[in-house]
Amino acid sequence: MERSDAGEGAGLLKPGRGRRRAEDVRNATLTTAAELLLAEGVQGLTFSKVAARAGVSKMTLYKWWPSPGALAFDAYYDTFKDTLAFPDTGDIRRDLTTQLHSFVELLNRNGSVIAGIIGAAQGDSDLAEALSTHYVTQRRRLAVERLTRAREAGQIREGVDLETIVDQLWGAAYHRLLMPAQPLTTDFTDQLIANLFQGLAPDSPHPAT
Repeated sequence: MERSDAGEGAGLLKPGRGRRRAEDVRNATLTTAAELLLAEGVQGLTFSKVAARAGVSKMTLYKWWPSPGALAFDAYYDTFKDTLAFPDTGDIRRDLTTQLHSFVELLNRNGSVIAGIIGAAQGDSDLAEALSTHYVTQRRRLAVERLTRAREAGQIREGVDLETIVDQLWGAAYHRLLMPAQPLTTDFTDQLIANLFQGLAPDSPHPAT
């Protein structure tokens, strides 16, 4: 997402007479919040700044979001939901590679923002709830559903715990983001997948003798 100059959000609502559609107000708010989030981080996003730049009232923001942190998360998710989509080509290894490459590229472009959201959630119960309910839980569900289809197709061995696979792959990426002793790269995720499939792929039939 390209950042606009301060005060010139793409979704900025112009003052005028008449009732504005809730959808337009929400879109302007999320667009402006995303610009602020990417420019200044979660700590720099306040209801006052968003209201002034988006052309909405602070009362509306308080009505729709319990805290600036919750708005920051919504803006983040709305901006990057397409990037975070989980493909299904029928080849689980290819799909894991595609998704993790996109995920790592997102973390490398906006790592400080994402780390800021995770950090802020530790002291903001509203943000923590939004992060858990609308992001973490849903992302895990999508990943497990894709892995389940792969297991049903015979691409993953029966008995493998799919929730643990999620932790092994995406958890490892978050670990390198938050504790950067080693670089977070697509080569790293490729190696993760290669190591993982040594343990979860179905046993190959022994060649006939």
